[in-house]
Amino acid sequence: MKPIRLSRHAQERLCDRGATEDEVAEAIRTAPWAPAGAQRFECQKDFPYGSEWNGRFYATKRVRPIFVEEPNEIVVIPVYVYYL
Repeated sequence: MKPIRLSRHAQERLCDRGATEDEVAEAIRTAPWAPAGAQRFECQKDFPYGSEWNGRFYATKRVRPIFVEEPNEIVVIPVYVYYL
């Protein structure tokens, strides 16, 4: 599979949203891709969380990257994170 690169925006927001680069890469490599418009793709993967986020306990963290498949790499634009 192609290398995965996070855009500057995705890198800057990743920590604020509570995801890691490894989680983003795992989601892209293992979850089914779906069209996200404008030649972009998205996927989502749930990870066990079992911790607090912003003062509430959540069992699961869902990581949903939006990305573009370029000829030599996959470029992640934003990453959305949901706590369930």
